[in-house]
Amino acid sequence: MTCAVRESGGGWRCAGVRWPREMPELGWSRGGDRRVSVLAYGAGLGFRAVGERHCVGARGNVCPLGAVVPGRSTGGRCAECARLDRAHSVAADTMADDPRTYRVYLAWFGPGMVKVGITGEERGAARLREQGAVAFSWLGRGPLMAARRTEEVLPAALGVPDRIPYAKKRAVRGQLPGAEERAGAVAELYARAAELEGRGWPESLERLPLEVVDQVGVFGLDLDPAPGRSVRESAPAPVRSVRELVDGGVVAGRLVAAAGPDLHLAVADGGVVVLDTRLITGWDLTAVTRATEVTEVPEVTGSDVRVPLIDIGGGGVQGGLF
Repeated sequence: MTCAVRESGGGWRCAGVRWPREMPELGWSRGGDRRVSVLAYGAGLGFRAVGERHCVGARGNVCPLGAVVPGRSTGGRCAECARLDRAHSVAADTMADDPRTYRVYLAWFGPGMVKVGITGEERGAARLREQGAVAFSWLGRGPLMAARRTEEVLPAALGVPDRIPYAKKRAVRGQLPGAEERAGAVAELYARAAELEGRGWPESLERLPLEVVDQVGVFGLDLDPAPGRSVRESAPAPVRSVRELVDGGVVAGRLVAAAGPDLHLAVADGGVVVLDTRLITGWDLTAVTRATEVTEVPEVTGSDVRVPLIDIGGGGVQGGLF
């Protein structure tokens, strides 16, 4: 079994998933050292959480307090580090003199779920993969403040939100419409946005042509097998997600899909569990195999997961350890 988990004896802690290319990577940190593990669909992934969850720090720096943070926090930072991290982000509006070029995008996450956002042009589509955008198109490019102004004007003018909770994205991911409908939704939003040129659209923002990029295949959400990959009819739509990790908690399975921070793991009972990797940052993780450690634990016989789970559709919560 392939498992991209560092042994905690070396002091490596998971820094979450990132998407610099069209495959997800898990980041690892130990002091000032950084490493990555490239994940692959069809490969196994298993780990056990050890000890307590600690703050991941801010802007690449270690938390000076070594603070313990709650298991359900998707930020993974203490209050002070969270404040410092946001103070230096693009969203904080403290970088008005940033000389870089930014792009405005239109992203589609599922039926009725579209948003407007911005990202640095040099990052390409990494931001769209990090957010789990199923389809998107670029809208314009220009200086930061013009992009920010567009990001503020368009949601109000188009009646779309500037944020969509991951829980909502997760709930529809297993029931996506066809490629034609996905592209049509992005094209419709683009047409409405283009009509705003000259009416609140910043003059310094260059409009880019419509070009819908569909990321279903990138995320592994397509039902048809890609070259070199096995048929995925054994991987049904996920109905449960990890609520939090706990000391000694185990998560193990076969990676069948990924979108944004979410990893979709096929587990021993035939179902698929979603792991939001924002919940594993700050934990010491040790490798665990499905064939040995997991099935030998009485509490998890017949399953690969021994952490609290919750129904994705917003139904009842599964309590206890599994």
